[in-house]
Amino acid sequence: MHVLLMTLLVIVALSLIVVVLLQSGSSAGLSGAISGGAEQLFGKQKARGLDLVLQRVTIILSVLFFVLAILVVKF
Repeated sequence: MHVLLMTLLVIVALSLIVVVLLQSGSSAGLSGAISGGAEQLFGKQKARGLDLVLQRVTIILSVLFFVLAILVVKF
């Protein structure tokens, strides 16, 4: 059981790294760092197509990663 969980954890971790690296940057420069949060809250939804899919896959993989990490520690 421990070997299976560790294998799944490694696969999910590598997948998460690849998906995060495939995403495009949200903003550039210092001005993006200052106004980035307001733009996310009040701006139009920019995530379309592939960006939206990558964002949702990132959320799913990150939740799966944390669940598997807790299970590995437990067992």
